[in-house]
Amino acid sequence: MIDAELIALRRAFRLDSYCTLADVGMDGDYVSPLQIASNSPAGPVLLAYNWLDAASARKHHEVLRERGYLPGILFNKVVDRALAACGLTRADVYMTQAFHLLPPVGRSSTIPAKHLDASFNAITRHELKGRKVIAMGADAAGACKRNGVPADRVVDHPSARGPGRTVESKARELASAIQAVLR
Repeated sequence: MIDAELIALRRAFRLDSYCTLADVGMDGDYVSPLQIASNSPAGPVLLAYNWLDAASARKHHEVLRERGYLPGILFNKVVDRALAACGLTRADVYMTQAFHLLPPVGRSSTIPAKHLDASFNAITRHELKGRKVIAMGADAAGACKRNGVPADRVVDHPSARGPGRTVESKARELASAIQAVLR
């Protein structure tokens, strides 16, 4: 069960030019739709950059209402392989993101640091209190650092592309971080 105060913080947060979960029909008793499947009260936190863009949320509404994530995208393939390598499921972790609004289009849209920090301070920092945090990617790690919230581990963003960044290599890195914070 997600703390009602955290949900209220997310529902109250607004910035011009971004959509809310309610705007795309995804409001619910969670801070992030990722928590439909990943809301462990005691497991480590997998902290992402942002969830989705509004256009993708509307397009994939049905599967998102059921699962909270898109299973076929690179990000989720990496997360699922990492969890499997640790003998865990999504129910064993708490997933959230640094930015809790949705850009109108483009899953990989760049969010200005001032907007990222506003969301992080209004919402995410409260979710992370007393938790083991794995920041997935430089943007999530940067939000933690700029806002005085320590990340226990930092890994490549699961969607990162480039030489040597395969699904398997990123899953191994994330699995290693998960195992380290569980020790």
